[in-house]
Amino acid sequence: MAKKGQRFNKYPEEFKAALRQAYLNGEETCNSIARKYSVPLNTAHTWTQKWNHPEKYGPKGLKKGRQKDSEIDWKERYEILKKYRAFLKAQQERK
Repeated sequence: MAKKGQRFNKYPEEFKAALRQAYLNGEETCNSIARKYSVPLNTAHTWTQKWNHPEKYGPKGLKKGRQKDSEIDWKERYEILKKYRAFLKAQQERK
């Protein structure tokens, strides 16, 4: 967890692209990237995970939250809810 007032390093895209090429060509490992370029080991590990699994992380980083199965039709959901409320009301009247 970040501490109050903590500043994070921002690395240029050209720098990361050069490291990505070296890593994917097999010239560097995660640990050697961290040592050689003075990058924190956790940062190097995160980068290598993103480079190894681009389908999981996507272009904007790790996808968080509930996955959308399809577009939600709010009118349809509202109609279902109205029918369900009517059903519950009918059940209450039977008792």
